[in-house]
Amino acid sequence: MSRQVQWESGSLWLRLKAQAEHGKKTGSLKSINTTAETVESGGIPFKVYVLANLAKKEKAKKQQGKTKPDNPFLPYEEDLYVTDISETHLCLLNKFNVVDHHFLIVTKAFESQENWLNLADFEALAKCLLEVDGLGFFNGGTVAGSSQPHKHLQVVPTAGESVPIERAIAPLKKGVVGRSPLLPYHHAILRWQTLPSPQQILENYHQLLNAIGIISEHWQGTQTAPYNFLCTREWMMLVPRSQEKYANISVNSLGFAGSLLVKNKAMLDQLIAMSPIELLSIVGLNPSR
Repeated sequence: MSRQVQWESGSLWLRLKAQAEHGKKTGSLKSINTTAETVESGGIPFKVYVLANLAKKEKAKKQQGKTKPDNPFLPYEEDLYVTDISETHLCLLNKFNVVDHHFLIVTKAFESQENWLNLADFEALAKCLLEVDGLGFFNGGTVAGSSQPHKHLQVVPTAGESVPIERAIAPLKKGVVGRSPLLPYHHAILRWQTLPSPQQILENYHQLLNAIGIISEHWQGTQTAPYNFLCTREWMMLVPRSQEKYANISVNSLGFAGSLLVKNKAMLDQLIAMSPIELLSIVGLNPSR
């Protein structure tokens, strides 16, 4: 039977650090060695990670698929479990992490990753962001970069550092849905003074979905189009998607935050020649195309 740790306010960061150390010792946490380059593109200082052991990661995933269920969250690995967040969500470490203490907010019961986000999702996300300053995100479907069918949001701690895309977001007026002239693909952004209530986040989420042309009558069940959701304590951004990858470079929500991953130096050179902004325009929806 899975162990259960009740949510304790003020303890999430300490539990993340302790469980990460435990995961390293047991070998359950497979941190990926990378080198990082800053690539200026369209006025944004993109951070591009070159994954030194991606082949090892892919081999491990294939081996894991042979020995474990298709859904890694039911059951989840005990050594990656951090805490329950609520009656509906729990916190797990990201098994294959590039950034330390990258964690997942997972529904306890199975829900599809292609379902709309709901109030319970935002209640769990808000609790975590209030404790750990970071970038929360959700890959809305396989076209948006999701690799697991079980609904989960993710948080990458930022430790007070700015997210690269914030250079495009900062000039926008707070409290008004807007678009940045630095980003030549469809998107919608809303800046906040502070992180709002979960109910307000839900309403803003629907507002931004409408702004990028993704419509639903009741916001229940399966989503009507793929998209990426990004959120910090100070802003929310949504981006509709047209394809998952281009030139063999996969893009999820982190790409639209200004962080991209490539397999090797050759792919880094290819990305620089193409430009990160062009890549995002291709996998997003570019109004000029």
